[in-house]
Amino acid sequence: MSTKNLLFNINKEDKTVPYSIEKAIPQIEKLVKAIIDKMTIGGRLFYIGAGTSGRLGIVDASECPPTYGVPHGLVNGIIAGGDSAIRKAVEFAEDDTEQGWKDLKKHKINPKDLVIGITASGTTPYVIGALQKCNKNKITTGCITCNPESPVANAAKYPIEVIVGPEFVTGSTRMKAGTAQKLVLNMISTSVMIKLGRIHGNKMVDMQLTNNKLVDRGTKMITKSLKVSYKQANTLLLKYGSVRKAIDNYK
Repeated sequence: MSTKNLLFNINKEDKTVPYSIEKAIPQIEKLVKAIIDKMTIGGRLFYIGAGTSGRLGIVDASECPPTYGVPHGLVNGIIAGGDSAIRKAVEFAEDDTEQGWKDLKKHKINPKDLVIGITASGTTPYVIGALQKCNKNKITTGCITCNPESPVANAAKYPIEVIVGPEFVTGSTRMKAGTAQKLVLNMISTSVMIKLGRIHGNKMVDMQLTNNKLVDRGTKMITKSLKVSYKQANTLLLKYGSVRKAIDNYK
């Protein structure tokens, strides 16, 4: 193929992903409700995966505190091979059926928590072993996979199966499968945080003020909400440390 045809055909395949996800919305809904129930009683959410799937879970978990102002540790990402595997593949780490559970135990996993296994193939031993041990210890499980009737879906109480079909490059599941997993993770964490009241309207009123761009965004939210000047809004924001607190404490 020419370069243009390569790009066109990759894009053509990518366009099918949201439609595959649409079919799985009933499954996603059940899992989201289960997560909300667990968090309401003080539970945590864990993503566990290997390779690209593990990295995607870590990305989603790491973005929850700055976006929604929730504590670090409420949403957690665990990858086979440990943190070094985020940047570089760790050989055979995903083949260990016991290590996933060992990694979860480091976080004092308990029945209040919920664990989502992420594996495109649905056959990753590290993930399947972790979910099976969770089930035995009365810890609620879910999964995100892109193969039908896979072992991981069989192991999860709340399976999500997004069947994206063959990849443009055979077996390269960082492509459509990775895109599907990312989109589903977006849906899960965003809808959970909205239902837990971490969003006002569609505004990130609990976001952490970690750079000038976010301080400016927060200031403009307060300006619009309270009908005050930019300078006054900025003073309120810096005083109270969050958009929500600034609005709630304004007199």
